[in-house]
Amino acid sequence: MLRIYEVVLVMAGDAASIAERIERKDSDLARQMRRAMHSVALNAAEGMGNHAGNKRQRYSSALGSAREVLARVQVAQAMRYIGTVDAKVLDRMDHVIATLTRLVYRRAA
Repeated sequence: MLRIYEVVLVMAGDAASIAERIERKDSDLARQMRRAMHSVALNAAEGMGNHAGNKRQRYSSALGSAREVLARVQVAQAMRYIGTVDAKVLDRMDHVIATLTRLVYRRAA
């Protein structure tokens, strides 16, 4: 099992809590955030069962969606829908993004 997957699931819980806060001001942005988070988890899980190019493509999709989740948090803050977000939550999102980046862009051995 991909070790980062457990962190992705914690990130999903973090995103759910943030989406609940965003929803009070912008239900569409919250819905988009939830869908992006679903994509992170589901593509990471699918990638674990794939080989070579398909694996990289699933991780690439998960990476793009992880970046979307973080961007939605940043947009919600910029729009003043939410206040500060716990630094540990943001660090966890950065960790998922960094790990998926390494999985997508590592050189073939």
